[in-house]
Amino acid sequence: MRQLRDTVWQRRGTSWVWDEEARNQICAASEVWSLRQFLRPVGNWANDLPSNEGRTLVVAGLDGSLDLLTPGDAETWLGDVVKPAVLSFQDEYEGEASLVFWLPTGHSRLKVQASTDAVSWLCAAPHGQNQIDFGRILWGEAHEYPQEILLRDGSKPAGLFHLRIT
Repeated sequence: MRQLRDTVWQRRGTSWVWDEEARNQICAASEVWSLRQFLRPVGNWANDLPSNEGRTLVVAGLDGSLDLLTPGDAETWLGDVVKPAVLSFQDEYEGEASLVFWLPTGHSRLKVQASTDAVSWLCAAPHGQNQIDFGRILWGEAHEYPQEILLRDGSKPAGLFHLRIT
């Protein structure tokens, strides 16, 4: 998987971040929206975003919501509810704003298959033996795969970044 050492993820595209230092670079804890707050204004977005000088929206709760659903229901919900909300956000801000999903346990839950760059979500108990085909559902395994966000050379990935989901 390609690595990203640039800060473009803080201003554009969609990211899934699990590193607290990375999250703190773009928002204060009080600026983080719940998943419910994110899904409510779809199609009626605010002019100004709450974080990073109005350029970023950080959303928490995606992980918890996935854990409450069966793997099949989670895949359907990601494709039918979350992806359209992400696409609506992208369209509203014309790619000039950043949507960041805060996933505190994402480093152990999002798995990248090295040979194909396919991204899967590892389900929690009682479905711990299952995986959700995260990448196929959210970005359709587009030719432009996500990139690993690195905060500095030699650091562990802080998250995944995708410039534009189609």
